[in-house]
Amino acid sequence: MRNVFLFASFLSLSLAAAGQATARSLLDYVGQCVPFARAASGIQIYGDAWTWWDQAGGKYDRGERPRVGSVIAFAKQSRLPLGHVAVVSRIVEQRVVMLTHANWSRQNGERGHAEQDVTLFDVSRDNDWSEVKVWYRDATGLGGTIYRVNGFIYAPGRPSPDITSRNPDYIGALIDAYVPGAEAATR
Repeated sequence: MRNVFLFASFLSLSLAAAGQATARSLLDYVGQCVPFARAASGIQIYGDAWTWWDQAGGKYDRGERPRVGSVIAFAKQSRLPLGHVAVVSRIVEQRVVMLTHANWSRQNGERGHAEQDVTLFDVSRDNDWSEVKVWYRDATGLGGTIYRVNGFIYAPGRPSPDITSRNPDYIGALIDAYVPGAEAATR
């Protein structure tokens, strides 16, 4: 609960400084992925997303299996020069999870918004989550890019209750992951 309070305080101050009303939830956040992941997970790491994996060593447990509330640390790569971090919100099945993150897809033409229960699909040859595809709002489906992942950083406490919705679309997540081109049929 302390992390939720800290995030609400941070969010209120950030929005007040921007001349906006106080945020109602974690999902009202607009900004970079790092402060969002820190507030949503309780993992207290600072700096660019690509540095999180190494910074977590010796401070937090790390591994290659997703857990609800863990932070997935994307590696630095050409499409992600600063890396990316996101919080696992649901385990759908062995190779499909949902995550909640900020600053991925564009919403209303701008980046930075929070997105809840986004499909993440493990496409690694060895089923070790070292390579993934992520649902991308602009394409209304899984993007075509394969992203390298360092692994998962395990949070010591409870994540924010706003990281998942009451009724996430498991079926949509599975269709996105296992039926190539299925998202095009819904347009």
